[in-house]
Amino acid sequence: MQRDGTPHSGETRIQLWLRIEERTKARVYSLIFESASMSSLSYWLELSFSAAIATFGLVLNSPAVIIGAMLISPLMGPIMATGLALAANDLYLALKAVTNLIASVAGAVGLAAFIVWLLPFHSSTAEILARTNPNLLDLGVAIFSGLAGSVVVCRGGGGGGVTALPGVAIAVALMPPLCTMGFGFGSGGDMEIVGGAGLLFLTNLVAIVSSAFLVFLLVGMGSAEVRAEMRMVEGDDPFAQRLSQGPLGRIFREGGKVRWRILLLLVLLGSVAVPLRRALVQVTGETISRSAVQGMIQNLVPSKALVSQQVQIGRESIVIRLVSTRNIPPAAIANAEESISLRTGKQVDLSVQAVASKTELAELAARLIVPVPAQHPIEKTLEAYRQEILTRVTPVVTQVWPPEAPIQEFDVALNATGIVCNVKYQAAKELGQIPLAMILRDLRDKLRTPSVELNTVRVALPRAERKTVTRTTVPGRTSAPR
Repeated sequence: MQRDGTPHSGETRIQLWLRIEERTKARVYSLIFESASMSSLSYWLELSFSAAIATFGLVLNSPAVIIGAMLISPLMGPIMATGLALAANDLYLALKAVTNLIASVAGAVGLAAFIVWLLPFHSSTAEILARTNPNLLDLGVAIFSGLAGSVVVCRGGGGGGVTALPGVAIAVALMPPLCTMGFGFGSGGDMEIVGGAGLLFLTNLVAIVSSAFLVFLLVGMGSAEVRAEMRMVEGDDPFAQRLSQGPLGRIFREGGKVRWRILLLLVLLGSVAVPLRRALVQVTGETISRSAVQGMIQNLVPSKALVSQQVQIGRESIVIRLVSTRNIPPAAIANAEESISLRTGKQVDLSVQAVASKTELAELAARLIVPVPAQHPIEKTLEAYRQEILTRVTPVVTQVWPPEAPIQEFDVALNATGIVCNVKYQAAKELGQIPLAMILRDLRDKLRTPSVELNTVRVALPRAERKTVTRTTVPGRTSAPR
């Protein structure tokens, strides 16, 4: 019961549970209205600083730097203003918030792209790639983060205003996806990175707006008192008056019923949920497949007898190549294939190559490299020597090359210092400096010669809208592609 004896309404109960005072609503509305303004210099400075810091953090692969960029990002302001405009049915605030949001997104992406374009290297880091494959779990994080942020705002912003929400800012991470999009544009137009990061930002945006709308609606931010404050805040702005009295304002008031606004947000949430669910199903399938494969390998080949393993998981098939010092019966291999196929629903191709021991494997590699002297030596041409080296080096390159980046073409060349291995591989992204350095080290170890260089050419996957080719030359150590 209220103090006057009347029963509590649903909105009043929620306000009591959340400890939201009625007198703070007008002040909260004013704060949110100001956060949607595009004329604040401090807002654009914070946006620029946040975008620059996040870009460098992504390129440096530094989570701490990225978190710092999240803390100073002011994007929560116009996003919360959009949710309030939908809850209060305020067309003027909606136009201000959406315009500010579009300009902010364009500015952040453009600044990030410019910074990346100035850099002498464009290597995709783990922090960048982590923001290119969103799924339904990211939508859940964004929804609950938006709910938490909206409650904090309704309670008065915690003393720090609507843009000072550190926990929410870190949880939902609005700026890093935008800067990841900028990396995609600035590094040569990698639309796969741009599309994945754009979907993540759109997921966060729709989820926060929907959560803010729900909270603001339930706590009564569209009440008569708040509407009166709305008119006072908008003041004598001639554009606001013309907008509210014009045909667009009448359509917004008459057609902007709560049920239509809820339906609009549900449609937006459903639109982003479809690709996110597809990504979650794909990740789940790959996790189940890898778990089944690893369990099978442990049961089939003892860990001490396993020399190497290569696993390639596709949409419809799984290819497994094992090298073991123990001879595995064909019946056991067939049973393992059937077991994995039953658990994953994919066609399995399993092969186990047996060698006597790891020592014999090393001796075999040495014999491939050191040619047997001919009993009747004859003079060979340079091309003959190259073909002979190619024949001996090809199996070694095939053995050490990662299966997730299949080789399209391979050749060797001879220079003044030794052998140059030219590899053209197909992958969605570059292998990176560390994997290429490990491959080069394995090549030199197995070929038993330090005079080996590695030159790689990446070809984008066929499904990409634009095929890009990135060259990476590895003479003594891997160098980042330009």
